[in-house]
Amino acid sequence: MSCCYQDINNVIIFYHYSVGERLAQMVTKSSVRRKNALLFELQRHWQLYSLLILPVAMVVIFKYGPIYGMQIAFRDYTPKQGMLGSPWVGLKHFINFFNDYNFVRVLRNTLVLNISTLLFSFPVPIILAIGINELRSKRYAKTVQTFTYIPHFISIVVMVGLIFRLVDPNTGPIGQLMASVVGKNSSIMATPGMFIPIYILSEIWQGAGYSAVIYLAALSGIDPELQEAAYIDGAAKMQRIWHIDLPGITPTIIILLIFAIGSLVGGASFEKVLLLQNFLNMDASDILETYIYRIGLTNFQYSYASAVGFFTSAISFILLILANFASKKLTDTSLW
Repeated sequence: MSCCYQDINNVIIFYHYSVGERLAQMVTKSSVRRKNALLFELQRHWQLYSLLILPVAMVVIFKYGPIYGMQIAFRDYTPKQGMLGSPWVGLKHFINFFNDYNFVRVLRNTLVLNISTLLFSFPVPIILAIGINELRSKRYAKTVQTFTYIPHFISIVVMVGLIFRLVDPNTGPIGQLMASVVGKNSSIMATPGMFIPIYILSEIWQGAGYSAVIYLAALSGIDPELQEAAYIDGAAKMQRIWHIDLPGITPTIIILLIFAIGSLVGGASFEKVLLLQNFLNMDASDILETYIYRIGLTNFQYSYASAVGFFTSAISFILLILANFASKKLTDTSLW
């Protein structure tokens, strides 16, 4: 009996060994096939893949290359000593920024400006896209889309010039209207409390039409038969929008919302804020980006400005990760 059991064990061991060997050979062969298929694909379409050289090089040089310069935030950098010759000071500049009396002010202004812009400007492109999609006349819809889309291509310098013209207390229609309401002729741009409303309105004016294109593309992907079935069942227009259009573009809304939340610290238009900024509205308009510009390029404190920029990027990265995690848990829609 012991001999029989020994023979059976030998057979089982041999069987497992042969099966394992076969599986290993199959895995090896499949990996070789994939490698050969990839090489064949590259050789077959090398002209198309060669077009990726410049974009990839640009990303590596301008996106990943500057990461090497992040060490400036941890050094007392001077152009004379260079990157590696400047002394290492660790977290000195971060501590100085956290202890600076400007820290709370610029962080508060940044959050208030970006959160207010998100709350008021984010829904506008969605409403605009649904409104254009519901227009019966395609020619009228294209006309509305064109007129709302054009401001995106206006230079920020020109846009700010138009804003100053409109709110001018002497010649601007908005400035004269405000002067008649308030009862005195005062400059709107000199009032800190008016900076955020002006910035938000200009962002809506300049960006709503461009952002609506993304939602229009998402709306075009909704099955028309759903609309026809709802119409036959007697659903009103608002009911079709609420139960068909909005659920159809919800994944797009969530993805763009995640990006917007990730930009709550560094998402403001730096050029527009800088051009609208003056000494009289500085209490509301001085944000992290303008503070970095003023400290780094005006006062030549490169390491200190790099530390502030590093802090801004780190907070933006954390917000993006948290927003993506929350979205994945609540809606099953995420960036990754």
